[in-house]
Amino acid sequence: MSVLTIKNLSFNYPNNSILKNINIHVDQGEIVSILGGSGVGKTTLFNLIAGINELQSGTIEIQGDSNFKGKVSYMLQKDLLLEHKTVIQNIILPLLIKKVNKKEAEAEAEAIKNLKLFNLYDYKDKYPSELSGGMRQRVALLRTYMFKEELFLLDEPFSALDAITKISLHSWYLDICKKFNLTTLLITHDIDEAIDLSDRIYIIKNKPGEIISEIKVQLNGENVDEQKLKYKREILKLLGL
Repeated sequence: MSVLTIKNLSFNYPNNSILKNINIHVDQGEIVSILGGSGVGKTTLFNLIAGINELQSGTIEIQGDSNFKGKVSYMLQKDLLLEHKTVIQNIILPLLIKKVNKKEAEAEAEAIKNLKLFNLYDYKDKYPSELSGGMRQRVALLRTYMFKEELFLLDEPFSALDAITKISLHSWYLDICKKFNLTTLLITHDIDEAIDLSDRIYIIKNKPGEIISEIKVQLNGENVDEQKLKYKREILKLLGL
């Protein structure tokens, strides 16, 4: 089942074409990456899906519905945690925005399947300044999950982390996606990250940004590192690098 379908989408600012004829889809339970360099329209595409920018041409459907605004959980590159609020207070903000009673919101956030699976139960009363970068991203991801929408939009959520923390969070996020059956569209400029996380990768290039290729990632059996290297070489060739 397709959660997100985009057809023939183009977008322009005055005197500046940003996106050209974008056609992509994301199926239930998939992690799909949009991979490309800076300035090719990746964030603009996300802003269109999230309804921040008005659609100009083409169609966007979420679960077959063209009334797609407000139907995604969107996490920006920066965690944007409120420093004066505790972890649990940050996490329940989406529920409070939806007018859920505060005690009910806290009870839902503290449920074993949420805080404990996100490895945050022991940190619920701490403040963001007391957390590591990896822990802050876990809080931001759980807060994003609490919006309870079918599609996760993640805009380079791991880019500010060191390499070891990033690898750890990649493994953790893959596990979370399986347990919660999450559907994710991920922006990244990190080729290794795209290969490690994705079921499929769309390569976006040029100005205006165009989808130039779709790569299905299948890592299995032995010699996984060799398989990853093969994908990386293919992507580098497509990007002209």
